[in-house]
Amino acid sequence: MESSNSVIIVGGGVIGASCAYYLAKAGWSVTILERGGFGKGCSHGNCGLITPSHVLPLAGPGAVRQALTALLNRDSAFTIKPRLDLALWGWLIRFARRCNVRDMLSAGQAIKALLHSSRALYDQLMASEPFDCEWDARGLLFVLQTAAGMEHFAHTDRLLSDQFNLPATRYDGAAVRTLEPALKPGLAGGWHYPADAQLRPDQMMASWRRVLQGLGVAVRENVEVKAFVRQRRRALRAVIPGEEVAADAFVVAAGALTPWLNHALGCRIPIQPGKGYSITMRRPAVCPVLPLLFEEHRVAVTPHRTAYRLGSTMEFAGYDVTLNRRRLALLTEGARHYLQEPSAEPVAEEWCGWRPMTPDSVPIIDRSPSMENVWIAAGHNMLGVSMAPATGKLVAELLCGTTPHVDASRYALGRF
Repeated sequence: MESSNSVIIVGGGVIGASCAYYLAKAGWSVTILERGGFGKGCSHGNCGLITPSHVLPLAGPGAVRQALTALLNRDSAFTIKPRLDLALWGWLIRFARRCNVRDMLSAGQAIKALLHSSRALYDQLMASEPFDCEWDARGLLFVLQTAAGMEHFAHTDRLLSDQFNLPATRYDGAAVRTLEPALKPGLAGGWHYPADAQLRPDQMMASWRRVLQGLGVAVRENVEVKAFVRQRRRALRAVIPGEEVAADAFVVAAGALTPWLNHALGCRIPIQPGKGYSITMRRPAVCPVLPLLFEEHRVAVTPHRTAYRLGSTMEFAGYDVTLNRRRLALLTEGARHYLQEPSAEPVAEEWCGWRPMTPDSVPIIDRSPSMENVWIAAGHNMLGVSMAPATGKLVAELLCGTTPHVDASRYALGRF
């Protein structure tokens, strides 16, 4: 395609923003259409971790047992709301089929390619663009409360080192508190992954907007794409309330809402909304220096320079917008096991949002099977911020017809 062509990005989250950036850099005329506010949703409330260490998918040996347990325990970090939902049960069947070593390692390689490309691209972006987002590249510390948890994670660390070349430094007992003095005494230890980083998501999205507008990208908010006007196998216009917007190409980067366009896309997108939670507050007096992940309680901590956030949990409850206060409380309750001061007042924001979960934890970056000029970039699970630059670059390469910098076949819709 010629660089003078126009493209519409459906979705103004971090994936849509990154696609818009790399397409604009390639010379495309770009318009973002966002049903809500630009940079809201999961792009706003996530923990802001950039995690090359997170290559392993949710689907792995033992995950089915954990999912069944989640059906019975409403206080589990991972929970499923029982209901008659054919899409959910179809997703769970696909998930269960992938809970084996072979599929886990295959998915991990696909995830790694995007994570590691994005990590390098973030360094380039921070050096070349005016991003003001409290970027901090001191790594991520996995903290374990118990000796059993420490030894269990040792197997995970060995797998990450042997299969993905992701070694970490192990800290046993009091050594982990020497590394991070905000931790309580008596913890079993931790593992530090030095390649990981953090940023403040709301500031990052504000920076994305300024950069995009400087490149001439148009951002239209509160406009929901309902369908496409098409001619044979090409989309001509995106249909929004009271208007049809023409373009030469279209990229659907609507996150967990992508399945709402199944009919328009001519396929079924196997994405389920996995509700995550976060609490943003003032930094405590004894505040961690490093971002932390409490593996046994599934709580993440990001100590930004101007704020402090606890986040995580996973709730499969459909497109439910309710902020479940019991689920929210699991964050502070979990952090109390590890931190001298797990929380502080005042609380600035309590948040929940839908993560776009695929059965194999690998995103979908592919052409629509029914329209040759419509592309899908969705299903980044809990790693949208971590994978965004590589996804945007790959989408631009696919639309421009240049050689992809990662193997695009790994993200094909046809694998489901």
